[in-house]
Amino acid sequence: MVDADLTYLIVGAGLAGAKAAETLRAEGFTGRVILIGDERDHPYERPPLSKGYLLGQDDRDSVFVHETAWYAEHDVELHLGQPVTTLDRAAKTVTLGDGTPLSYDKLLLATGAEPRRLDIPGTDLVGVHHLRRLAHAERLRAVLASLGRENGHLVVAGAGWIGLEVAAAARSYGAEVTVVEPAPTPLHAALGPELGAVFADLHREHGVRFAFGTRLTAIEGQDGLVLAARTDDGDEHPCHDVLAAIGAAPRVALAESAGLALVPAAEGGGIAVDAGLRTSDPDIFAAGDCAAARHPLLGIRLRVEHWSNALDGGAAAARAMLGRDVSYDKVPYFFTDQYDLGMEFCGHAAPGSYDQVVVRGDIGKREFVAFWLGGGQDGRGPRLRAAMNVNVWDVTDTLQAVIRAGRPVDPGRLADPGVPLESFLG
Repeated sequence: MVDADLTYLIVGAGLAGAKAAETLRAEGFTGRVILIGDERDHPYERPPLSKGYLLGQDDRDSVFVHETAWYAEHDVELHLGQPVTTLDRAAKTVTLGDGTPLSYDKLLLATGAEPRRLDIPGTDLVGVHHLRRLAHAERLRAVLASLGRENGHLVVAGAGWIGLEVAAAARSYGAEVTVVEPAPTPLHAALGPELGAVFADLHREHGVRFAFGTRLTAIEGQDGLVLAARTDDGDEHPCHDVLAAIGAAPRVALAESAGLALVPAAEGGGIAVDAGLRTSDPDIFAAGDCAAARHPLLGIRLRVEHWSNALDGGAAAARAMLGRDVSYDKVPYFFTDQYDLGMEFCGHAAPGSYDQVVVRGDIGKREFVAFWLGGGQDGRGPRLRAAMNVNVWDVTDTLQAVIRAGRPVDPGRLADPGVPLESFLG
């Protein structure tokens, strides 16, 4: 039985929003729960869009967070295919795209992020793609299959995680692939040159061509179709399709128009929230890709765009909305699968925040764990900031625990496969 005296409203029907709705009910909330999404699909998870679903290994139904019937069974009111156009904090209402007003007692913004656009001529051509939504993945999956059958060529702008995962998927279909990247290696900002080179070698072995140190300047076409991509070094790359994978920007327009505190784009952007995921308005919370939270463990403000943050952050925000004492301090985590390489990464090691990278295992065989170390100015030794295990499994929980413990570590012992990782817990 729903108690209509209280209404908790969630704007954003992605993983974070769906998990928030689920947690509200699991924690015993009996008021109205309203979940609003601007896509017509029920809430789904995004990793399969560049992994199993894009590769043709997973069915479409496998991406959804809950079965369709779950929402009615748990009295979660869905408004799908409806953007929220206005947020009136004083009146505590939102207005949907069709003009419908909805009142709230507590509000969660889980508006996510959107792909950054190429600001060059030719982006209106039919063969220019982005990958953020299920509809994008459906279209791209068909395109890659067609490119593979016809020996077609895909140019990928950006050698980040999405760009590389799509490149791997394209090669699995048999398409030719060129990746254009301004940095000197893939994942340069995320992993640095040493570890970025691992992914460059991996993709080259599978036939991917790279154009490092360059940017796209134009996409050439005829009759609406892509014919080539030009780069700022003067090269022309004949191709049939282009994927723009140059990152994502948090969707903050609604929060900005309502006067909520934001983080400057130069500092990562996003809706500013405290460790309890509360915005500058005590009745409004934010979670997932759009939220830049004060991280109590890392001691910095951080916006994380990965699956685990949506999974855990939505649930944490729901508990905070219910008045629970929440300190959202999850260690950031993400994973990737490319060809025969499986990787998990945990922690945070932005450029300039660490002093050295130590490797345990065999990089050449792509079976290793890399450790990002920093600190130690107190004379007690460096601390583990982040770690990446490549084709080495069942170590993530231990690595996260070492990061969380914040104890000094000996780099030599970290590099020694004979020293159990558990020994660094004390």
